[in-house]
Amino acid sequence: MIKQLVLSATPRGERGRNAVRRVRARGGVPAVLYGANDGARSVEVECCEVERILAHAVGENLLVELRIASSNLSSSEGYEAVSRLSLIQEVQHHPVNGEVLHVDFRAVSATSKIEVEIPLEAVGEAKGVKAGGGLFEQSLRVLLVECLPQHLPEIIQVDVTALDIGDTYHVRDVVLPEGVRSITDSELAVFRVSEPVVPQTSEPTPSPELVTKEKGRGLL
Repeated sequence: MIKQLVLSATPRGERGRNAVRRVRARGGVPAVLYGANDGARSVEVECCEVERILAHAVGENLLVELRIASSNLSSSEGYEAVSRLSLIQEVQHHPVNGEVLHVDFRAVSATSKIEVEIPLEAVGEAKGVKAGGGLFEQSLRVLLVECLPQHLPEIIQVDVTALDIGDTYHVRDVVLPEGVRSITDSELAVFRVSEPVVPQTSEPTPSPELVTKEKGRGLL
C-alpha cells in the first residue's frame, strides 16, 4: 500500500518566467494542484521537501496530504488554509543536473476510486533462464488499475522464478493487493521466456589467396 506523506505549500499569485525564477531562487518549486473543487491552484513547495519525498519513493505514484497555507492575495485569488489529498502526477526535472523544476498534483477523494498506472517489476530469475539459457522478455511495464487512494500500491512485484522456457505470464495471472482491480486487458502478456537463440554455423570461406593457389596447382 502506498504511503501517505505530508507536504506543505503556499499559494503562488505571481505569473511569468521572472516570478518562477524568484520562486526557485529562494529554494522553492512552482507547482499546480489540479482537480480541486475551486479549480486549478498555483502553489509553491520547498524543493528540499519534494526531493526528500521522491528519494524515498519506490514507484512513481505518491499520495500526499498537500497542506496549503492561507494567502493574503487579492480577494479574487485569496484562499483559506486547506488540506487536499493529492497524487503527485508529474515531476519535471532539469535535463542536466536533475533538479526539480515543476510539480503537478492531482486532487483525489478518499472515498472515490481512481485509475492509475502502476509499474510492474519482475522479482527473481526465471527457471528457464537460469537452467535452460532461455531469453526473458517483459512486454508490459505498467498496469492500469482502479482503487481507492488508500489502497494504491507503489509498485506491483511479480515472482518469475517458476517461469520455464515457453511459459508466458499474462495480466490475468498478476496477483493484486486487496481493494485493487486491474482494468488492463487480461489477455496481454507481461513476461515470457523464449527459446535461447542458437547461432548458426557456416562453412568457413577460403581466402582469395588460398583459392588462387589451389587453382594454380590444378594447372601443373
